[in-house]
Amino acid sequence: MEQEAQPRLEQIAPGVRRVLAPNPGPFTYSGTQTYIVGERRLAVIDPGPDDPAHLDLLLRAIGDARVEAILITHNHLDHSPAAPVLKAESGAPVMGCAPLALDDRGPRSDAGFDLDYAPDAVLGDGESVAGEGWTLTAVTTPGHTSNHLCFAFPEGDALFTGDHVMGWSTTVISPPDGDMIAYMDSLQKLRTRRDHVYYPTHGAPVTRPAQLVRGLVAHRRQRERQILDLMREGMTDIAAMVGRMYASIDPRLHPAAGRSVLAHLIALEREGRVRQEAEGWIRLDR
Repeated sequence: MEQEAQPRLEQIAPGVRRVLAPNPGPFTYSGTQTYIVGERRLAVIDPGPDDPAHLDLLLRAIGDARVEAILITHNHLDHSPAAPVLKAESGAPVMGCAPLALDDRGPRSDAGFDLDYAPDAVLGDGESVAGEGWTLTAVTTPGHTSNHLCFAFPEGDALFTGDHVMGWSTTVISPPDGDMIAYMDSLQKLRTRRDHVYYPTHGAPVTRPAQLVRGLVAHRRQRERQILDLMREGMTDIAAMVGRMYASIDPRLHPAAGRSVLAHLIALEREGRVRQEAEGWIRLDR
């Protein structure tokens, strides 16, 4: 998919601006979007990578307003490393997801973890931070990572979705921390909500969120059926499955696709439908 053209700084709704980091790529799309919520007393969501140009624009966008909270959806390297610099400049606490440092020795399919992430406060499900004209409430959504949070913004009928739901592609579920069952459960959790718009950290705002979430659930169920069908044909190797299932996508994304196939297989194994053996994965419910 072609990267969308976006201005670096944009007002996208009353009280909501986004600053686009200059880190476009096959897994970040047009780049990481840092959100500024509020007018004079602000919250900043996912301050982004530790990139001088991005930090300079972010600080200029903040201007002489007061930052009261720095919120982190999850501590991947394209989301949280700018937090200490912003904290030093503003004095605002870093809050949000729990710290997570995972040594994933598999092929990296997205950004690795920010090992220096050290929040001043971890927010549990339903816990809120409030400021002048805004409230942000943590919504636990594990799956992409085990510590992932979204942030509900009731004043805007909105949900900041981090990487759980993106505006351009499905999210990467990369074991061992990424968990397909947890991800599907988190999607079902969003289906019970009534948010009118999603603001993802990658991609455009999602203006029909219920429809998109239904589509994401259906897409994952379709991928699961494809995997089982290929196994019925005797296919046991993940790379071969990726070659068949994702033949039309950018080959640079094949490692990520392989991680998601692995996540599906692990979920199916937990359900007793497949098993991993020395020669590869086999289907049990033939």
